[in-house]
Amino acid sequence: MARHLSTPPAAPSAHHLRRRWLLAAGMTAALVLVTATVLMLLLGDPLTHLPPAESRGSMSDSSTSSSAPSLGVTDAPTDAATSVADGYLPWGVTPFDTQYPGISRMGPALLDALQRASTQAYADGVSFFVTSGWRSPAQQESLLSQAVSQYGSRERAARWVATADTSLHVQGAAADLDGSGTQDWIARHGPAFGLCLVYDNEPWHVELRPDAGRNGCPPTYADPSSDPRLAR
Repeated sequence: MARHLSTPPAAPSAHHLRRRWLLAAGMTAALVLVTATVLMLLLGDPLTHLPPAESRGSMSDSSTSSSAPSLGVTDAPTDAATSVADGYLPWGVTPFDTQYPGISRMGPALLDALQRASTQAYADGVSFFVTSGWRSPAQQESLLSQAVSQYGSRERAARWVATADTSLHVQGAAADLDGSGTQDWIARHGPAFGLCLVYDNEPWHVELRPDAGRNGCPPTYADPSSDPRLAR
């Protein structure tokens, strides 16, 4: 009996192959879009969850304590004009930005030391910013109130924020610095400009010690609550 051989199917044309490829690409793109939309709905827009500038790891030394309260420059009052008048500084302010009261109302000797140190640091490839300088009593009390709410008591809050009548910031005698490499640079070179780190738990807080160039910086305190200057 004769065997009937079936005719092999014709090869798909280039036109059909192109249609199949476009269909597959479209389905893949749609799947990616749907997946991204679902993730955004579940997790929220990732850009809205970036930490405030003051605490970003890419802009701060790794030695910065992760338990520090997110206070100060990241918690400006709603009224921007009032907050600037009270000492609020936006991110990126340098010691030369004297249009801000938070800079211009620091003590002249401290401001001069910061400007000279900033110039040398820049020559060394380090740019540092002042995240907080002078503060009004109202701003300081606001920060203290936030710290009490965050930590649950004035005693625990005192490890981070002083009262308005004892704060070195209110007196224009302290500055908080940030920027990649800043804290390490200040620790190594600050004394030559009379700038010293004061608290172990706040490696961003500097004060003026005019004799530091000759005698070095005095021993640091564990935190502001152990500073006898703030005990009133």
